Amino acid sequence: MIHLFKTQTGRLRIIGFLEGISLLVLLFIAVPLKYWQQDPAFVKFLGPVHGALFLLFIFNTISVGVAQNWKFKETTWKVILACFIPFGTFYVDKKILREIEKG
Repeated sequence: MIHLFKTQTGRLRIIGFLEGISLLVLLFIAVPLKYWQQDPAFVKFLGPVHGALFLLFIFNTISVGVAQNWKFKETTWKVILACFIPFGTFYVDKKILREIEKG
């Protein structure tokens, strides 16, 4: 995993993983706690963390796409779209980003 920090795409993959985990925890743990247990504390904490990771993922996707000359219609928009869909960042990591990093 330490090798991921060495490349732009590797760092994007890490941010995508963290963003994906934060979205899943927010949707499947924090929000149910808020509404079923009337405890919004976890949403209040995790919401801004997820928001920051979301923005970081978007900005890094654009940055990596420009630096590596990705075609927007072929790659960049798919990677950006992934962060709006639960499990999307994991799918894009496996199908697109891992392949780009290989070569």
